[in-house]
Amino acid sequence: MSFLPATPQEVKALGWDAVDVVLVTGDAYVDHPSFAMALVGRVLEAEGLRVAILAQPRWDNCADFRKFGKPRLFFGVSAGNMDSMINKYTHNRKLRSTDDFSPGALPNLRPDRATIIYSQRAREAYPDAPVIIGGIEATMRRFAHYDYWSDKVRHSVLLDSKADLLVYGMGERQIREISTRLNSGDTILNLRDIRGTAYPLGARETAALAIPGAVELPTAGEVAGDRIKFSTATRLIYENSNPFNAAVLVQKSEGKAVVQNPPALPLSTEEMDFIYGLPFTKLAHPSYRQPIPALEMIKDSIVLHRGCFGGCSFCSLTLHQGRFIQSRSPASVEQEAQRLLKTPRHPGNISDLGAPSANMYEMRGRDMKVCHACRKLSCVHPVICPNLNTDHKPLLALMRRIRGVKGLKKAFVASGIRMDLALKCGEYISEIARFHTGGLLKVAPEHISPKVLSVMKKPSVEVFKEFADRFLAESKKAGKEQYLVLYFISAHPGSTLADMADLAVFLKERNIRPQQINDFLPAPMEYATSIYFTGLDPFTLEPVYVPKKETERRMQRALLQYYKPENRPLITKALREINRPDLIKKLL
Repeated sequence: MSFLPATPQEVKALGWDAVDVVLVTGDAYVDHPSFAMALVGRVLEAEGLRVAILAQPRWDNCADFRKFGKPRLFFGVSAGNMDSMINKYTHNRKLRSTDDFSPGALPNLRPDRATIIYSQRAREAYPDAPVIIGGIEATMRRFAHYDYWSDKVRHSVLLDSKADLLVYGMGERQIREISTRLNSGDTILNLRDIRGTAYPLGARETAALAIPGAVELPTAGEVAGDRIKFSTATRLIYENSNPFNAAVLVQKSEGKAVVQNPPALPLSTEEMDFIYGLPFTKLAHPSYRQPIPALEMIKDSIVLHRGCFGGCSFCSLTLHQGRFIQSRSPASVEQEAQRLLKTPRHPGNISDLGAPSANMYEMRGRDMKVCHACRKLSCVHPVICPNLNTDHKPLLALMRRIRGVKGLKKAFVASGIRMDLALKCGEYISEIARFHTGGLLKVAPEHISPKVLSVMKKPSVEVFKEFADRFLAESKKAGKEQYLVLYFISAHPGSTLADMADLAVFLKERNIRPQQINDFLPAPMEYATSIYFTGLDPFTLEPVYVPKKETERRMQRALLQYYKPENRPLITKALREINRPDLIKKLL
C-alpha cells in the first residue's frame, strides 16, 4: 500500500504529467479514514483520478498552491477535521498552545478561517480552476452564522471564500458525482442539482431567482440585526435537515445568494463497506518526523457506523453526518480488524469499536415512512420515539464476532455510550463491563438540572444514575474494579450559578471529581449557539438564560471542580452571589 502523493517529487515518481484534483487541508496528511481529506482522496483515487494532497500549505502567498500545477478538474479545500477557529482558540478566545492534527502538536500551522484563506490562495494560483470547499468548517458556516470569535454574524463561507461550490456533510457521494461530471465535460456552473451541495448566485441571478418549492431564509442582514429572524433561520435550517423531506433553502446576502440543495441521502451498507475497505495505510505521511497526536488516539480504532439521532443542542453531528444511522456490515468490520492485527506494529488491541455514539449500530425506524416524513431534531428526546427500533442484538452479535478474531487481545469501546439506549438492553451493559472496558468507561451526563438537560436535549439524571448502578454492578459481577469517566459542560445556555451549585453538591455527595469538563463554546450553526446569541429557543422563541460574562463562566467551571483548592475563592463568591452561603462548608 502507498500514500497519495503529497509532494511534486512523489507525483513525478508515479509517472504523472499532471494531477486531476488537488486536495488542500489544514491538517497534516494522515492516510486514515478518520481524516477527511484522506477519505475523499481515496474515494477519488478509486474513481481512477490522479489526486494530490496539499497539507498545511503556507498561506502568505500562493506558491505552495502551484506545487502540483493546475489541477485538471478542481481544487478541493477544507480547513481540516475541525473548524479552524475552534482548533486554534480556546473558549476565552486565547490561542491554543497545541494542535493535535499537526506533527508534534505544533500550533499555528493553519490560518484563521482556513477555508476562506486557502480558497483565496488557490484562486490566485490558478484563477480559472474550480474551487470546491467542504469539511466541518464549510458545512457549519454555509449560511450566515454567529461567529463567537468576532462576536458578530458573518456571511456564508461560500460567499466569503468566493468558491464555486460547497459540499456539506460527509461528502463522498457528492464528490464522486462532481468529479464524474466535470470529467465528462460539464462545467462547474452546471453542477447545481447535486444533493448535499450549496452554490452561490451573483447579483443578476439573485434578482431573477425563482426556484419552485424553495424555502427562503431571512437574509444575512436580517439575521445579523434581529434575534427573532436569526432564530427563524435556525429553525428552518434544522427543519430541513432530513434528506427525505428537506426543501431547497435560499438565503440572500447583500444582493447575492446562497442556494442549498437538500442533504445527500444516507449511504447504503454496501457503500459504507466500499469506502472503509479502500487501501488506507492508517499511517501519517512518511515526511513527518514527529507523531500526529490525533492519529495516535485513533490509529487502532474501527468505525462501525455513521450518523447520530441524539440531536444534542451543543453538537454538530446531526447537521454534518445526519440522523440516519449508516452501518457497515459485520464482515467489513471483521476484515478491517484482521488487517489491523496483521500490521507489524500492532499491540493486539483495538482501541475503539466506535462511532459518534457507540451503541446506535443498525438502529432505525420500525416504519421508515414515518422517519422519512419526520422533522423532529432528536429520536430520543424528550423521550425515545416509539417508532425507533432500539434493538442491540446486531451490535452484540458484531462485538462477539470481533472478539473471535484471531490474535485479538481486547477490543475496547472508547466512544461515548448513549445511556438511555443502553438501559433498553441489560445484556449490552453486561458485555461492555465484562469484555470491552479497560477499567474506565466514558459517559456524558453533562448536567443534573432538568431545565438545563432539556435545553441540551439530554436524558435525565435518573437515566445516568440507573446506568451507573447497573454498569458498576455488572463490573463487580465480572470480578473487575471499573469506573466511569464523566463528561460535563459548564456555562451551557440555560445553566445558572444555582444550577451549577446543585450539580457541585450532587458530585460532592457521591465523591465524584470531574476531570473532563468542557466549557461551552458556541460553535457555528449549532442549536445551542443560536440560543447563546439570541437568548431564545429557536423553535419556541421562549427566553433562555445565557451565562455570557467571563466571571460567571469561570465560577461555573470552578463549581464543577469544587475539590481544587485554587477554586475556593471563586466558589465562595458564587455561593454568596446566589445567597447560598450554607453550601460553602458543604462543598469546601
